[in-house]
Amino acid sequence: MITAAAHADTGDTAWLLAATALVLLMTPGLALFYGGMVRTKSVLNMLMMSFVSIALVTVVWLAGGYTLAFGEDAGAGLVGDLAHAGMRGLGPDSVQGTVPTLLFATFQLTFAVITAALISGAVADRARFGAWLVFVPVWALLVYVPVAHWVWGPGGWIQHGLGALDFAGGLPVEITSGASGLALCLVLGPRLGFKKDAMRPHNLPMVVLGAGLLWFGWFGFNAGSALGANGLAAAAFLNTMAAGCTGLLGWLFVEQRRDGHPTTLGAASGAVAGLVAITPSCGSVSLLGALAVGLAAGVVCSYAVSWKFRLNYDDSLDVVGVHLVGGVIGTLLIGLFAEKAMTGGAEGLFYGGGLGQLGRQAVAVVAVAAYAFTVTYGLGRLLDRTLGFRASEEQEHAGLDLSVHAETAYDHGVLGHGAPVGASLLPSAQKVKSQP
Repeated sequence: MITAAAHADTGDTAWLLAATALVLLMTPGLALFYGGMVRTKSVLNMLMMSFVSIALVTVVWLAGGYTLAFGEDAGAGLVGDLAHAGMRGLGPDSVQGTVPTLLFATFQLTFAVITAALISGAVADRARFGAWLVFVPVWALLVYVPVAHWVWGPGGWIQHGLGALDFAGGLPVEITSGASGLALCLVLGPRLGFKKDAMRPHNLPMVVLGAGLLWFGWFGFNAGSALGANGLAAAAFLNTMAAGCTGLLGWLFVEQRRDGHPTTLGAASGAVAGLVAITPSCGSVSLLGALAVGLAAGVVCSYAVSWKFRLNYDDSLDVVGVHLVGGVIGTLLIGLFAEKAMTGGAEGLFYGGGLGQLGRQAVAVVAVAAYAFTVTYGLGRLLDRTLGFRASEEQEHAGLDLSVHAETAYDHGVLGHGAPVGASLLPSAQKVKSQP
């Protein structure tokens, strides 16, 4: 409920200001994480897909996304009203809980930004940038905004009707991005050379740097969701640290056992998998539960990333294997590990709560995944038929950096007519007319 009579608490406000900045940093961190995982010819395109999401989602969030997600329920717990379209009626004195409403809206905006950016990893190397510019704001309004209202908004059906728990975004962030990534994989089809050519990360130090920034920002993501400088924020903070560590160790254990060697990419991926899984549960489970959630995600996700080769969908940077699978694990395990001391009431199966909470978590997972996949698949098909979502073979061969953006990550300037320095040394297939 938004009011103008109450006064914001200075400690809670200071913490949420810091948490908001931390979450915003996650998107540049994601850009580096993804950028290091692709081949040299598409690094800048990968960075651009994340950075442009900041601008696109911000505009639509301020125009109508915030009020549709967090405005008073417009009916049936499905979407909010338009009372605050364009942030109308909100000023410096507006308060939500113990923090300024404008700060709360900005904090939630950073969640929407990174969720859209996450999807780009599923279609790396082959999505047209022009179509991405249209996809992101439309997707944010059609998918992220309604799901955010279901889970966190006043009267949202998942929280208030179903009674499922999600502290910091397993459903609106992880499962929507993963299910949407899977849908776009199917719309665009596999990369040229999928399952034939080696498509190894070109810069593992960049991947680790990106993962480190994500981990750093994740403290704002999870602990900030307490919306106050309090004991719940501290517990979510510690749970986040613990799950990231066990996720990392679990992934490395699988690699050592399965492949005979632990890898740098595996360490980074395992940490992210643990952080993904603890996101929905960090405010519901004890430290022991957090350790178990992270370990389960590290082990299961390390196997899940190989499913694309068996099922023949090309999830370029493992958005499905890490974010969808990790989000499902973390959301479902609330039904096993939730403790009354954390939730204030609900308990999981292992703490005497029976199967009821697990069932509610499962219904929420299925509903959100099905909705996100269906809407994204339809939107992707529409954009592919109208604008063309898949890059041409010539663009993909040349690399999207050169063919779309007329620049490359490892040249230090351009010559006349957009020809990069050293262009004469590049394969002739890279001399492609720039187009989005």
